[in-house]
This record gives sequence, C-alpha cells and structure tokens, in this order.
Amino acid sequence: MLSREENEILTRVGSGTPMGELMRRYWVPAALSRELPEPDCPPVRVKLLGENLVAFRDTSGRLGLLDEFCPHRRASLFLGRNEEDGLRCVYHGWKFDVAGNCIDMLNLPLDSKFRTKIRLKAYPTVEIGGIIWAHLGSPEKRPPLPLFEWTQLPETHRFVQKAWEECNWLQAMEGGIDAAHAPILHRAINPNTREPGGFRGMRTKAGFETTEEVEPTDHGVMSARLSKMSDNKVWVRINQYVTPFHTFFPAEIYDPQSEGTIEYKPFINGHIFVPMDDENTMTYNWIGRFAGEPFSNAEIAEHERSKGRGQSELMPNFRKKRNKDCDWLIDRQLQKTETYTGIAGNHNQDHAVQESMGPIVDRTQEHLCDTDLQIILARKFLLEAVRMVQEGREARGVQPSYYTVRATERVLEDGTRWRETLRYFYNPIKP
Repeated sequence: MLSREENEILTRVGSGTPMGELMRRYWVPAALSRELPEPDCPPVRVKLLGENLVAFRDTSGRLGLLDEFCPHRRASLFLGRNEEDGLRCVYHGWKFDVAGNCIDMLNLPLDSKFRTKIRLKAYPTVEIGGIIWAHLGSPEKRPPLPLFEWTQLPETHRFVQKAWEECNWLQAMEGGIDAAHAPILHRAINPNTREPGGFRGMRTKAGFETTEEVEPTDHGVMSARLSKMSDNKVWVRINQYVTPFHTFFPAEIYDPQSEGTIEYKPFINGHIFVPMDDENTMTYNWIGRFAGEPFSNAEIAEHERSKGRGQSELMPNFRKKRNKDCDWLIDRQLQKTETYTGIAGNHNQDHAVQESMGPIVDRTQEHLCDTDLQIILARKFLLEAVRMVQEGREARGVQPSYYTVRATERVLEDGTRWRETLRYFYNPIKP
C-alpha cells in the first residue's frame, strides 16, 4: 500500500504539484487529429492536467492550443469564430493566433496598440500518429518528438480512439498494467458466447504452468509471463509500462483453437492514460500493424465491438454511454449465463471496476498480493521520477530510445534464454 502522502503525490496533476510537474516534462495527447479535420473547422475543448484549453486549426492548417478563456472578460473561446488565421471571441471580437498573440480587437479603434500588450497562454503542439500532442512544460525541458514506433506506421495500418474515464489517471493506468485481472474480469462463462468481452481461447486453456517475471527498466516496468506448453515449448508474453502513462501489449499470436495451431500476426496495441484533472482521465486506445494488409473497416469495427468502445458506445464529448450513472448497464442475467461481469466489452469492464473505486482510490486501505508486483514497481518508479525532477535532474524516459519500446509475444523452445532472444524488446534498467 501507499502512504497517504505518497498517494497524494502520485494522483494530483495540477500545475505546481509534484506529479503535475513531472507530467509537464513529456508530450501529452491533447486531441485526436480527426477532431480538427480541416482548416477553420470548429474549435474543441481540451481538459489537460487540470487546465481548461481550446484547440483549433487555423486557415493555414496550423494548430493552436490556447487557454479557453478570453483575457478580456473571460468568455469561453470554445464559442469563438475560427476565421482568417485566428480564433475570435464572439463577446467583444478579440482575436488570437495559434501562438496566443492578440491580433485584432473589434471593440477598439483600428489604430489602437492595446492588442500588443495582450497575450493568451498557448502551448506548442505536434501532430503525429493521428494524435495532436502538446507540451505544457518549460520550453528548455521539451523532450524529443513522440516518435513511438506505432505512430510512424501508415495511417492505413494504425487506428486511434479515445474515451473519457471518470476516475484518477493512476487507477486507470494501474488497471492497464494489472495482467492478473484479464482472465478473471474478462472471462466468458459460456465459451460460445458472442457477447463482446468474453475472454477465451489460448490464454484460458488448462494445464499451462505459468510464471511471471517483473523488472524495472529505463523507461518504466517490463512484465514477462512465461507459460510452459505441452510440446516442450514456452509461450513468452512481454507487456511494457512506459513512463508516465503509456502501456504496450502484444497481440501477435493467433490461436484458432485448432489443437494449438499458432500463427504470428505483427500486431500490437496499447493505451495512453492522460489526466484531464485529478478525477478524470482521457484514455487513448491504439492498434498498429507492422506488416501485411491495411486494416479493413470490418476489422476495425469488430475490434471496437469486441472491446465495447465503438462510436456507438460514446457520447459526443467522449463520455461512455455505459457510465456510473446507469451502473454501466450491467446485465445480471448475462452475468449468470454468458460473461463474468455482465457488462459488454473489455473496455467497459475495465472502466466499470476502476470507476467503481471512486474518483481517487484510498491506497492506504489496500492489501496487495504477489500478482501486484508490476503495480508496486510502477509506483516506486513514479515516486523516484518525481524526486528526480524535484532535485533538478532530467526526467526518466525522455530520451529518444524510450520511443522504440515494443511489447511482444513468442513461442520458444523450453529452456531458451528469452531475454537474449527477445533483446530487441527487452530493455532492462541500466546500473
């Protein structure tokens, strides 16, 4: 468990807080590119690290991320007119460019120089991998561009989606690295169920002797699950937690339940748990394919259906229709006969249990066990990362090499030195 002070350090993300200052050392997802599809399209609200912002794409296609409120009388610029390379407040006509400069004031004479004294807070952005990333920290501490491997795939070979999770970022992220929950929370009671979110197939076959090895790395925490199979082989599955809020999972092995037939599919997926404020998280979900045919619309639709996170599941503000106000639409009959939770979709199941803990978990009341090692190490990693920033040192995991981390899974001969065989993916911490 954590002390009350440690829990406060890890969960509070506002400006000036220890975790908030750490988060501001990294590139942070602010919006999906498709939310601003064309020049002069409507602006969008962005809640990021406790700050109310507005994003827009100007006439020239440049991206702006500004304080939401006009510095004149604090009207929301979400209501603004996106026109002629600037966002204009509809209250008195003050207009701002993507850098936050005030370039026009309709309520003052044309020859007034007052606008030169006004500047709105603006954050730098880059558009990479279908995401608009922002850096909210000091310019001199800005890290290399977020060129994660999956972001460099062609648009045809990746897909990104997001959903609002109504709890603190840390309990969302910890749910993402908690491998022990998957075969329980996502279990299918009826192996033939067509309900989304039923965990079945290779991972649930009986007779596997499974061990897990969890270790700190330069970029976060690595978890390797080793399952011995009946034919003198071992199935190695490596998950990665990458500071501060990224998780990578492999999805490379396909088991059609035909007597252990295995096919390798160069396919990965992951999550980014972005703090909106202390009690809300925007969870970005991405999938990528490194080779083969592009994703088809049917594949993406089935992926979203199985996870329970398609557009039909979301409101326009990305809040889930299955939320705490309606008890996540739990179906008790379904829970008795089809799936372990009675909630459709792995994504919704994860969010339901994490949101059910309350906005911020009181970790002083926890009783952790052997399967929680990755969570324990991630907390230690983050606390150390916070201390390093407080001491004026470089933040953990801001070097370009941390963008190369990938999760993987492989079936190897029993006795194989998996660390050496999978060294491209395995990145132990340096002494």
